[in-house]
Amino acid sequence: MSEHRSTARHRRSKKLLAVGLPVALTTAGLLVHGAGLLPQQEASAAAAAAAAPAWATATADGFASVDALGQNGTYGGRDGRTVTVRTQADLEKYATAAEPYVIVVAGTITMNPVGKEIKVASDKTIVGSGTSGHLVGGGFFLGRGVHNVIIRNLTIRDAYQGVWNDKEHDFDAIQMDGAHHVWIDHNDLRNMADGLIDVRKDSTYVTVSWNRLSQNNKTFGIGWTENVTTDITIHHNWFRETEQRNPSTDNAAHAHLYNNFLEDVANTDIKSSYGNYSRGGTRMVLENSYFQGMRNPVIKDATATVVQRGNVFSGTSGRNESGGTAFDPKTYYPYTLDRAADVPSLLKAGTGPRTTIGTSASMSASAEVSTKAAAATTLTVAKDGTGQYRTVQAAVNAVPANNASRVVISIKPGTYRETVKVPSNKPHVTFQGTGGSRKDTVIVYNNAAGTRKPDGSGTYGTSGSATVAVEADDFQARNLTISNDFDEGANQSLSGHQAVALRTAADKVLLDGVIVEGDQDTLLLDTAAKDRLGRVYVTNSYVVGNVDFVFGRATAVIDRSVITLKKRWDGSSAGYVTAPSTAANRKGILIANSAVSGDVSDRTFYLGRPWHAGGDASLDPQTTVRNTSLSAAIRTTPWTDMSGFSWKDDRFAEYRNTGSGSGAASSNRPHLTDAQAADQEVADWLAGWTPTAS
Repeated sequence: MSEHRSTARHRRSKKLLAVGLPVALTTAGLLVHGAGLLPQQEASAAAAAAAAPAWATATADGFASVDALGQNGTYGGRDGRTVTVRTQADLEKYATAAEPYVIVVAGTITMNPVGKEIKVASDKTIVGSGTSGHLVGGGFFLGRGVHNVIIRNLTIRDAYQGVWNDKEHDFDAIQMDGAHHVWIDHNDLRNMADGLIDVRKDSTYVTVSWNRLSQNNKTFGIGWTENVTTDITIHHNWFRETEQRNPSTDNAAHAHLYNNFLEDVANTDIKSSYGNYSRGGTRMVLENSYFQGMRNPVIKDATATVVQRGNVFSGTSGRNESGGTAFDPKTYYPYTLDRAADVPSLLKAGTGPRTTIGTSASMSASAEVSTKAAAATTLTVAKDGTGQYRTVQAAVNAVPANNASRVVISIKPGTYRETVKVPSNKPHVTFQGTGGSRKDTVIVYNNAAGTRKPDGSGTYGTSGSATVAVEADDFQARNLTISNDFDEGANQSLSGHQAVALRTAADKVLLDGVIVEGDQDTLLLDTAAKDRLGRVYVTNSYVVGNVDFVFGRATAVIDRSVITLKKRWDGSSAGYVTAPSTAANRKGILIANSAVSGDVSDRTFYLGRPWHAGGDASLDPQTTVRNTSLSAAIRTTPWTDMSGFSWKDDRFAEYRNTGSGSGAASSNRPHLTDAQAADQEVADWLAGWTPTAS
């Protein structure tokens, strides 16, 4: 198996690179590829490129950018018309045509018959329109001699026929047999009957970049030839829940893999068999990639080589091999490495279809880079793979930093066992459950204050135990459940049973039609800092717990909602609804127009107690409960002391409550006067903010 070629075939690409920007996201729309154009032709082509959106004139990096085999880089159908297709017939018509086309797929095309692979001809760009371009049940085939093809920004999915190790159905997302100069970029490929990508039979000058590959067995195969021919670059791809061929690279002359993220998620049905495999006569360079939980992350045949540089292995096991000499990729093309430690967050945010590709707006290379993590107005999450993301956190990661307008994360019914954090630099985010009931969509985890962190750096603490943590202003959640199901009974030896379901540390937080459920410390309503205002409005919702389960220093209103009291882990009835830690001269917790009840014993729950966090005597905790129905579970003296601080020194009061748990005013049960109550309305708490669902 010798190398039947001369290195003279390779010439460095004549592309301009944006300084400091990832190569994959640079575009050379104003460059004219191909020698021999007359000056007026060059001017015409340059003018057309300048007028076209950057995605329509984008060119490949990596080995697909190398001038060879009579082809000067890979630029697809840039020189042809741009057409929009919505049917299989139209897609096939233009993809198989002899002339160049930029083909925009706008909508979902279900392939008939299942497994159909459209035979793409040379000089084509096939691109999804934003995140809307889906191929379901089929894909593309590039035959011998087909060249200069770009497949970008598409979701290709669901040809799976129910047999995991399927040997009967060769239903690939993208297959090439003897093609050259192909760029596969920013796609979401998943759940196919065979491979997601097959680069076969001497296909060469291929670049695969910024794709999400998931939920598949035989994921990405390269080779199937005795010739040591293929030149391929694979960078910035996220392999998640893929068993084998991640990729398997057989008899590749030059395989350059860098900045990829291979993730095997614990406790799922799909287990990795191996990660990057260098087979036969392959020469592989593997740089700055991140392997999480993978079994046999890097393996090689005795006849193959792997040169590793700067990779990170976290929770991996089995074979991790290297050896031999390979090649220097920079003799063929320029590239820039990202830090391996940054790869998981970078790829979770930046892989897969982009809203900025395939749409009508023109975008410069620098603008595309600045929005490489840009999110759609609506991002969809579905456990079964029918959305853009399988986890809520992945969707949050896709929201661009400092986004100026609202991003709705639409979450399909299911139980999402994960922790989620919305960082402070991602405001205007909405979590929207799409089920018929708020119980249909559940985000749940079971960390407690005393739970040890996996990295051994200590315990989570109360605030760190939150299933969902919101640190960004103008956050909304609707029609879903957020829960912490930490089992106190099974963890009696653990010190620290506080287990937060939802923590907010932001201003203008709206929770509408949600369930927030836990035991101790369910709902932590905090602020970004002691001197910062943090307003929270909870309406049409349920809050469930037993000990201090509505607490914190925020200015918070629970309005027209149900507060459900539950028994302790041992079946006993005892608890506290609120534990405010309000700063002086601030509003604390207001419960209004609501109901407090539960399947607990009579007279066993306090409405609240003062939490002077850290023993801070300067705090002035406040809870007001007004116009609310109180069950017999509420004690006749509804307030109590905490940690040496008397509730009577702080601000606790009722006004016009009803039900068997209500009671007349006394020194142990203060009521507001009508005049005082006039200054403690919901609007007073919100201080000029009118919560509006959006």
